[in-house]
Amino acid sequence: MAKRVLIVDDAIFMRNMIKDIFAGSGFEVVGEAANGLEAVEKYKELKPDLTTMDIVMPFKSGIEATREIIKHDGRAVVVMCSALGQESLVMEAIEAGASDFIVKPFKSEDVLSVVKKVLGDA
Repeated sequence: MAKRVLIVDDAIFMRNMIKDIFAGSGFEVVGEAANGLEAVEKYKELKPDLTTMDIVMPFKSGIEATREIIKHDGRAVVVMCSALGQESLVMEAIEAGASDFIVKPFKSEDVLSVVKKVLGDA
């Protein structure tokens, strides 16, 4: 059974790029969210196996959303996606409960490598 993924990013081109990576690798993209508020709602509704989370987003940051998702489900797997130069935010995200992070810009192999590691498929 394919692993179910929720993609969270405020940039639609980034969501589409991540979606293409997962769709071409046997994952099922079950939902997308454009901000942290939507991310928490969609997580509770869809209960994905994995969530990719942008850090800087409107209404609620990826760090706040991750903290809320982990509080709701301590077994949630959240992988942060951050741009270069946001190392301090990445560390804050890991402390909030994120499993790992991917630095933008990224290659599909990088994304899949991190995802397989956090899902225990590596």
